[in-house]
Amino acid sequence: MERSELLSLIDTESRPVKTKSKKRKWREIEAIQDQYKLERELGDLDMNLEYELNEMMR
Repeated sequence: MERSELLSLIDTESRPVKTKSKKRKWREIEAIQDQYKLERELGDLDMNLEYELNEMMR
């Protein structure tokens, strides 16, 4: 096996690892974004509930 063939084989094998790690990182980023979105939505619901309870107490 020639050196160029060996280098191309090594280069080809290393590419999928990079793709998998990129996908994993994006999944982690999306999970964090989803968590922040959920926290904001729950905070909005909680504030609406507090407002309604205050209105009922009056």
